[in-house]
Amino acid sequence: MMRTPAWFVPAVAALILWGVWGLFQKLATNQMTPRNVYLAAVLGMIVVALAVFAMSDVPLQMNARGVFLALLAGICSSLGGFLFLHAISRGKASVVIPFTALYPLVTIILSVTVLNETITARHGLGIVMALISMVLLAG
Repeated sequence: MMRTPAWFVPAVAALILWGVWGLFQKLATNQMTPRNVYLAAVLGMIVVALAVFAMSDVPLQMNARGVFLALLAGICSSLGGFLFLHAISRGKASVVIPFTALYPLVTIILSVTVLNETITARHGLGIVMALISMVLLAG
């Protein structure tokens, strides 16, 4: 019997939650301005962050570089989420969400250029197919 990789269950859960997240964001922007949706969503994030902190028995282990990089990641995530709300309030969820879901392409480019990682021909084909799918969805 094949064993499920340790990353699989949390990845599927994240995929489902992010899919539902997109629906809730669109429904919320039908009711309120993107700014107000963003502020309410941040409150939801704070609730989860406090719960994660409260349930953790591991002491916080921080270093200056890690905190700086994590803060930059949070800023990028937060600004991206805010701009996503503006986009989805003005467009179809079925187009905006798949388009913004292409963000891993940016990560791939940065991983190759900054981290000197390599991509295989199969990965390259996947990238091309993702771009083709976006063109087909947006049309």
